[in-house]
Amino acid sequence: MTKAELVSRLASKTGAKKVDVEKILTAFLEEAKEILKTEKKLTLTSFGTFRVVERAARAGRNPQTGKPIKIPATKVVRFKPGKELKTMF
Repeated sequence: MTKAELVSRLASKTGAKKVDVEKILTAFLEEAKEILKTEKKLTLTSFGTFRVVERAARAGRNPQTGKPIKIPATKVVRFKPGKELKTMF
């Protein structure tokens, strides 16, 4: 699903204009990024938790040449679904 499709679905469910829904969704996404940058964790009750974790440096292989390469440490966002979301599937 694309952002435009999500905006359309939210607009039809709420009766709001697509322009307004897009502004709200964009603002939410920007705030979520800021929260993850500063606080490293965002919990949406009954939906799940987004958490920034450190992925350790590791060795890998170039798939084209087979030569070993070093993959540097990096930060990634992980998602853990909440209880309500888990029971849906």
